[in-house]
Amino acid sequence: MRKLRAGTTTLIGVVLTAVMLFPLYWMVNVSLTQPTMLRKDPPSLFPFDPTFDGYRAVLSQQGPYLLTSLIVGLGTVALTVALSAPAGYALAKLRPRGGGTVSFIFLIAQMIPTIIMAMGFYLIFNSWGILDTPWGLILADSTLAVPFGVLIFTAFMSGIPGELLAAAHVDGAGPWRTFRSIVMPISRNSVVTVALFTFLWAWSDFMYASTLDRGGSLQPITMGIYRYIGNNTQDWNAIMATAVVASIPATFLLVIAQRYVAAGVTAGALKD
Repeated sequence: MRKLRAGTTTLIGVVLTAVMLFPLYWMVNVSLTQPTMLRKDPPSLFPFDPTFDGYRAVLSQQGPYLLTSLIVGLGTVALTVALSAPAGYALAKLRPRGGGTVSFIFLIAQMIPTIIMAMGFYLIFNSWGILDTPWGLILADSTLAVPFGVLIFTAFMSGIPGELLAAAHVDGAGPWRTFRSIVMPISRNSVVTVALFTFLWAWSDFMYASTLDRGGSLQPITMGIYRYIGNNTQDWNAIMATAVVASIPATFLLVIAQRYVAAGVTAGALKD
């Protein structure tokens, strides 16, 4: 009975996983299907005569969009970690007055709808002259990631033994030296977690991109896909090839960083 129950559970898990991953498989399938076969009824479950014309179109037409998304993603990661890591350390170990209130404000900030933030940013960025620029998107995307990063860093760094920091203080290290030389190296899991989620948010952002960078010469891949669909509603293999290529960085990062993410997200959940 135990083996039967385990086998049944495994089968159900496999079926559910297949159902959830089928849209991804179909996206790859369509990206390799000949344009003349896209409207076949019933559709082919496998690309028996695959074509890579869609991927050639992606590399020739979507390259600038992918590069812009990479710049925005990496820039957002750098700004988010640079701001949220010291803030998390201060809230976790330096115990400033009103720290609980600050943490609550960061939590509330994540509940504000993106469209409301985008309208405010539009007016501010227009007056600053950074509308329709990657730098404006980096700043806007960081407003989503910094509160999350502060909460993750605070939870992780709260578990760092106080004796370790006290020993550094005895050796003459000040708060900044302790943070830079001791706290950050042992906070690798939380750094990877914050960096990964930040990059994914910036890479997949459409709301800020469509509001704050509609007319710039450097636009992210989400706008590239949006414009490509509007201009090529019949060329679905190229559209799906664009979606596949845009998904590769996120998939790659999730695969290589999953164990760090699991450790970073659960940090601070248990206390000795």
